[in-house]
Amino acid sequence: MKISYGWKICILLFFSTTINYLDRHVLSILAPELQQLYQWSEMDYSYIVMSFQVSYGLGVVLTGKLLDKFGTKWIFAIGVGLWSAAGMTHAFAKGALGFGIARFSLGLGESVNFPASVKTVAELFSPSQKAFATGFFNAGSNIGAIVAPLLIPYIAYKFGWQWAFILTGGLGFIWLFFWLITYKTPVKTALAKTVSTKSWKQVVFKKEVLTICLVRFISDPTWWFLLYWLPKFLNETKAVSTGSLGWPLVVVYILADIGSLAGGYYSSYLIKKGKGVYASRKQALLACALIALLLCGVGFTTNLWNAVLLIGLGAAAHCGWTANIFATITDIFPTDEVGTVMGVATLSAVSGGIVLSLLTGRILTLTGGYGGIFMMIGCTYIIGYILLTRLIPEIKTDETEQNGL
Repeated sequence: MKISYGWKICILLFFSTTINYLDRHVLSILAPELQQLYQWSEMDYSYIVMSFQVSYGLGVVLTGKLLDKFGTKWIFAIGVGLWSAAGMTHAFAKGALGFGIARFSLGLGESVNFPASVKTVAELFSPSQKAFATGFFNAGSNIGAIVAPLLIPYIAYKFGWQWAFILTGGLGFIWLFFWLITYKTPVKTALAKTVSTKSWKQVVFKKEVLTICLVRFISDPTWWFLLYWLPKFLNETKAVSTGSLGWPLVVVYILADIGSLAGGYYSSYLIKKGKGVYASRKQALLACALIALLLCGVGFTTNLWNAVLLIGLGAAAHCGWTANIFATITDIFPTDEVGTVMGVATLSAVSGGIVLSLLTGRILTLTGGYGGIFMMIGCTYIIGYILLTRLIPEIKTDETEQNGL
């Protein structure tokens, strides 16, 4: 079967997202070992995590605007090159400060991936395909998370922890080769660049943009929490060693992958059946918000695999939610604004992640328990759904004006 150009590019987006998450997972997998080696406190680790989040948040605003102004091909390529090099520099870091600097550089480069990927999907796919295409490339984040706990401990044990950073960082340079020879700037995008682009303020201070920012500020921190604290949670509360993290994390992220594909497929299926675009997105978002409530139960179970199942279903809900939020952005805004909107919305999401990281460090220092944190993040999606549907009751798409549920 012949693969269309759009899906060839989407496959490349899938692999870039896989590498993106593999690179950022290396630290969380090795955190118990490195924390012992360098005697980091819980707050030291939270500051290292925060350094990535700060630079990522700053980077998405810059890259989002650059993508809208100069196009995807070279801005994406530069970002991938930067994050790949930064990932490799972790091998030469010493102590909390050195890792903080390395994480800051990694975050700056990695910030390009999602604005570039969502913008590319907006350019190449129809409304009925956008959510599934988004869910498809976003599934790469979970593949990276699945590969990491299987691959990283082996590399660290066999060759030393430094090589885990060096080898995974090098993958981005291989991806760059295929991106540069495959991607062609869409004609409509090339024409759009001849027209003066809107200022940052003209785009950002729309009610719809501010609403998306608020929703992502509330809901996205769950993913940041799972990314950086899940291995530590399993290690500290379920006695899972670094070498045994593989299968629990694999189960969580396989479920997350299923959620990413299913969430994107569900709204696309509803649209093809004749349901309104925005009504379909909202129905899928509500389903994800309800499933995410299962995270509230994590603190009440002492069994490892019960906890893994609840966390995995919560992660699946998050990924389905994200696929539909990203698709909603491409529904609401023209393609020459998508990069900028994704940038500021992701900054808001990262800001929420920073707040949660600081809260997590404090809560663990004071109580030593994760139960309250899981209850908090489990409720954020239903709150986000209520805010989204009340503040943006309806939207206009390229096809027709869609009413709310």
